[in-house]
Amino acid sequence: MTQSDTSLAIELRGISKAFGPVQANKDISIQVRRGTIHGIIGENGAGKSTLMSILYGFYKADSGEIYIGGKKTDIPDSQAAIDAGIGMVFQHFKLVENFSVLENVVLGAEDGRLLKPSLSKARKLLKQLADDYEMDVDPDAIIEDLGVGQQQRVEILKALYREADILILDEPTGVLTPAEADHLFRILEGLRDEGKTIILITHKLREIMEITDSVSVMRRGEMTATVQTAETSPEQLAELMVGRKVLLRVDKTPAKPGAVVLEVENLRVVDEQKVERLRGIDLTIRAGEVLGIAGVAGNGQSELLEVLGGYANGTGTIRVNGQPIDLTGTASDARTRRARGIAHVPEDRQREGLIMDYRAWENVGFGYHHDAKFGSGIFMDNAALKADCVAKMERFDVRPPDPNLTAKNFSGGNQQKIVLAREIERNPDLLLIGQPTRGVDIGAIEFIHQQIIALRDQGKAILLVSVELDEIMALSDRIAVMFDGRIMGERLPDQTDQRELGLLMAGVTGAAA
Repeated sequence: MTQSDTSLAIELRGISKAFGPVQANKDISIQVRRGTIHGIIGENGAGKSTLMSILYGFYKADSGEIYIGGKKTDIPDSQAAIDAGIGMVFQHFKLVENFSVLENVVLGAEDGRLLKPSLSKARKLLKQLADDYEMDVDPDAIIEDLGVGQQQRVEILKALYREADILILDEPTGVLTPAEADHLFRILEGLRDEGKTIILITHKLREIMEITDSVSVMRRGEMTATVQTAETSPEQLAELMVGRKVLLRVDKTPAKPGAVVLEVENLRVVDEQKVERLRGIDLTIRAGEVLGIAGVAGNGQSELLEVLGGYANGTGTIRVNGQPIDLTGTASDARTRRARGIAHVPEDRQREGLIMDYRAWENVGFGYHHDAKFGSGIFMDNAALKADCVAKMERFDVRPPDPNLTAKNFSGGNQQKIVLAREIERNPDLLLIGQPTRGVDIGAIEFIHQQIIALRDQGKAILLVSVELDEIMALSDRIAVMFDGRIMGERLPDQTDQRELGLLMAGVTGAAA
């Protein structure tokens, strides 16, 4: 086998991969030293996931070479990657939910045909690994009964059980509380200190600066730079990612709250399985302010947006500009909400905000095509809809500015801009906005944040739901924290910190005010 530098855990040389006309990776070379935490960052579509999928054997490179521990290594599939000492923890965990921790760890790595000896051996090794790396997980616990932080530890233990020396983590903190993320970082530092090599794929520059030793930046399928983390800054990394200077902080003046726009009292929602998802929510939002809802996904934020947006029924009281809204029956629909001055940017733009096979001008008109300026009765004025779309695309810098392009052919950031343009340009009294920058490039994040603050400064009320605490802290004038369908507390951004919010997000009500 061809030899390379044995101080390197991984070396990729000239890796290229195309999917039809799309060049996902172009002549990429990268070196990752043993016993380090190496970050990989880049915008959506930069090629990060494709590159790691090649390293883990999901894809086969069109050209290039892979060296593991100084030896040229062919990785045609994931088993070959595992055999080469590579483990991968995916953003969406690959666990069997009705199996135990122990069964998940052993699955695919059994010793022979009999499962019992494998489980007995695994139990001892699992305890040793959990003790060594502070990953206390009950081996007999069922996966579906564990929180996401513990499930992630199971994924890491799976890789270590298979004797991985190289661990790839894809956006590992996306579903963790700040305390869980801190614990994960301690685990990763412990693994590094034991000589393991960690590759961390993340879009969070704060995490890159906090945990990595070195970082590689990708842009448009190419590697633009590899630097020592201690020798760079978030601003420099953002510029390398986007190709221009990016304002990382949200530039805003103090809010000037006016009259109450939204009042919610004792709002409750029970789902189809008879589980109570909202358990007596009380909140108010005034004109000219942003109320941020912080919390780990799955604690009722989605249901709150759905009821307020007219997608689901509930019980309790909702008033907009002093007038009650019917929460039951046919009157509780999205069209009625729009007529009352409520606009809604849903959490999942592709499933709830757009019809992916429809063209941009059709998507921009959805929900508002009944307006008199777009026709009357069953007849719509398509030319007027297209002209309206073109104007919105220009104002929101949608690229490419082609109203006839289908939604699926825009990048995630531009898809989000289409939804934002449709809702914000309606001059709503109340904007409901869920996960405004999920899966969005850092350059588009800057733009979206500016639009939210501009709407606030025009005197509009904004309810912001985001799992990104940095975003909540930067945009909100007040922050309410949700846990298990309840609001655990409310804080002012300049009188709290991520630790306190993280405790509230975990249901700890003793957090100091």
